[in-house]
Amino acid sequence: MATTDRQATTLALAHALSAAERGLAVIPLSRTKLPALRSPHRDDPAPAPCHGECDRPGHGVYDASTDPARIRELFAAAPWATGYGIACGLPPHHLIGVDLDTKSETDSSAALRELALRHLFTIPPTVVVLTPSGGRHLWLSGPPDVVVPNSAGRLAPGIDIRGAGGYLVGPGSRTRHGAYAAAPGTAHLAPAACPPSLLRLLLPPPRPHRPAPAHATTDAHGRGLVQFVLAAHEGQRNTRLFWAACRAYEDGIGAALVDALVEAALDTGLTEREARATIASAARMTGHRP
Repeated sequence: MATTDRQATTLALAHALSAAERGLAVIPLSRTKLPALRSPHRDDPAPAPCHGECDRPGHGVYDASTDPARIRELFAAAPWATGYGIACGLPPHHLIGVDLDTKSETDSSAALRELALRHLFTIPPTVVVLTPSGGRHLWLSGPPDVVVPNSAGRLAPGIDIRGAGGYLVGPGSRTRHGAYAAAPGTAHLAPAACPPSLLRLLLPPPRPHRPAPAHATTDAHGRGLVQFVLAAHEGQRNTRLFWAACRAYEDGIGAALVDALVEAALDTGLTEREARATIASAARMTGHRP
């Protein structure tokens, strides 16, 4: 490995450890901006879905950690890494990334200003990361009980959203196109709370309401949502419960599935008060009465 590559890796690790001190979970990235570690299941003849349950690295954003020892292990396994990714949607910040691209013919910054005027919100002072192509990443913090999905161009042409399951290239990373850096005067800031009007735009529209069938709690879909909650690890419990409850209300089985979802949440370690508050939030978000 060339000296410059070793220096880039050392700097990337230093920046990643600094981000982790701020509560941001990180993974090593290659010069292509992709996760530096390949999947350990790539040679399996019929790989089953795995989000790191096998305890081996190589699961992309699911490897993300704030533990310094774990981060050093990941970088040691990927000595070619020259950058790091910051996982979105995880506590304590529940990061949402607003990616203002410059590759499209649309002025993404102007598009965001137009949305702000139309929907009456302003972007508060927050971390802004400058990309090598001249774009910007705005860091915002979402509520702990709301799952913001990833999207590309749905909010407006040239505006991509990084939410749960996505990641942002961290400042200090080097890619084949150049370096990412925090905009002057923003590096010390914490991710600002996402304005409620903007948050509503980032969430998928609710599906048409359908009457709940009498067998809702034993329906395969309902059982699947309950199992999704039961499979939550610490740090995912509220997020998974909120997501499952949203899907249940959107599919017309929310009211019938409340007790089953609460029981599943209790099994994962949430209190009944926390579980019912999260489900009620999901009901309100999808236009239903808790």
